[in-house]
Amino acid sequence: MTGDTGNGTGADEAEADGRGAARDTLAPLTPVGAAAEDPGLLARALELLAEHPVVDGHNDLPWALREQVRYDLDRRDISRDQSAHLHTDLPRLRAGGVGAQFWSVYVRTDLSGDAAVSSCLEQIDVVRTMQDRYPDDLAPATTAAGMEAARREGRIASLMGAEGGHSINNSLGTLRGLYELGVRYMTLTHNDTIDWADSATDAPRHDGLSPFGEEVVREMNRLGMLVDLSHVAATTMRDALRVTEAPVIFSHSSARAVCDHPRNIPDDVLALLADNGGVAMATFVPKFVLPEAVEWTRRSEEALVAAGLHALDGSDAGRRVLAAFEADNPRPVATPATVADHLDHMREVAGVDHIGIGGDFDGTSFLPDGLDTVAGYPNLIAELLGRGWSADDLAKLTWRNAVRVLGDAEDAAAGLRRRRGPSLATLDTTAG
Repeated sequence: MTGDTGNGTGADEAEADGRGAARDTLAPLTPVGAAAEDPGLLARALELLAEHPVVDGHNDLPWALREQVRYDLDRRDISRDQSAHLHTDLPRLRAGGVGAQFWSVYVRTDLSGDAAVSSCLEQIDVVRTMQDRYPDDLAPATTAAGMEAARREGRIASLMGAEGGHSINNSLGTLRGLYELGVRYMTLTHNDTIDWADSATDAPRHDGLSPFGEEVVREMNRLGMLVDLSHVAATTMRDALRVTEAPVIFSHSSARAVCDHPRNIPDDVLALLADNGGVAMATFVPKFVLPEAVEWTRRSEEALVAAGLHALDGSDAGRRVLAAFEADNPRPVATPATVADHLDHMREVAGVDHIGIGGDFDGTSFLPDGLDTVAGYPNLIAELLGRGWSADDLAKLTWRNAVRVLGDAEDAAAGLRRRRGPSLATLDTTAG
């Protein structure tokens, strides 16, 4: 979830109940950029994705389902084309070559305390409901081995990541509960600074991580839950990398040197990933990848607030406000080449073993041309092929790096659990 949210148009018409494999026939992908200029590149991209599908680090479909239909999957049957409402459905995941999806079990930061915990549990519940409803397409996965098994079965590995440490309400017991329910990463903050960690987009209070925040990182390491450093301040990134005993991820962040936004990763932090073993997953959100879009998005969010809505509103009312704003203020448009510029830079600084993809679909209102739904990944892969990326490098980008980092976190946790038990730390006992 980026700070922009919502997609789709119109009323919530009921749709036929769907079970089992995705069965809609989609129109062919519209080639954009290099894929349009050289059809051979698109053909090669599709072949590569058939063997090495995308592990996408971040998709906000659960929150979109909450906002649009209060989790009613009869009204948003994702086995059918939902392009009128969502960036994501099963047919388009298949068309885009997605082999594993981390669903964000995000809650907004205006929900706090027990309300945040309950809302996170509701998000987890809808992911599990999707897995039960669409078993031919979605394979529940909590391990690297489970991801590989899903690929062999021709199913999409379905994983979860909690976006924002406010969802544990300062409780390591709650953190452990989320792990037992299948959550395999936690983004330490969302847009707001919390009691133990500074956010990239809020005033700092801790100069990074507080002592309790450091203990959260250590307990996540012991569990085998990936520490996600998207959304956090650069000071928090550096503190987490100093403290962690396992690889970290950035589930949906791009390169600050290419687009100077605080949500992106500075080069000095990217350079630390080689020693850490972590993975930075480039996002597609225009305001994080296209400098011209930063100011435009800020003004679009102000339009939502002026209309009496939350800046992250994804309701029909919010979509109408944004459509009216865009009609009067044409938006800067990113392309697959825009995202590829970030990936080129991230590969150069962090190394090809430490990059991935986290599109943030259904967590942003606007996306690049050609990457505007989950079916668009072949356009990006064709762009990278046109830039000379090898098949081996692309296999690392799409599949191998993300699977490896989860497996490495599991291995680290196995050793840590032999050395120490669950942490009993609390916010009060670690206060300086």
